[in-house]
Amino acid sequence: MRTAIVISAAVLAQAAGNTLVSKAMKTIGGMSASSDILSPLLLVEAMGNPMIWTGTGLLILFFILFTASLSWADLSYVLPASSFGYVLNVAFARHFLDEPVSPARWSGALLIFLGVALVARSGKMKTAVPATPKSPEGQ
Repeated sequence: MRTAIVISAAVLAQAAGNTLVSKAMKTIGGMSASSDILSPLLLVEAMGNPMIWTGTGLLILFFILFTASLSWADLSYVLPASSFGYVLNVAFARHFLDEPVSPARWSGALLIFLGVALVARSGKMKTAVPATPKSPEGQ
């Protein structure tokens, strides 16, 4: 139960963080393919944007929660379960960023959702990590 709650919080933090960073970067201004991606003015403007900081903080929170869940459950459970964030990212982009989402993208999100549901039903058994034997030189 603890793992499911932490993964859910991580997924929400990740989707909200991605949405905030995307929204902030779109308000700063689009970068054309010919523009310098490391333009000092763009970097200064991005660093002064509170949405960038909030989004980055949420993405750091995601990473902390994700790594904590890895200490409680198998990677083969945590990684697929956390991929539900992809579904939330599509929904958040549509709702908060007014991005058009094609039926093909919704279908892909539905397939991810079904895969997460299958993984969630499989349980979250934690396998023991075998101890590393000492080398003969270390004795």
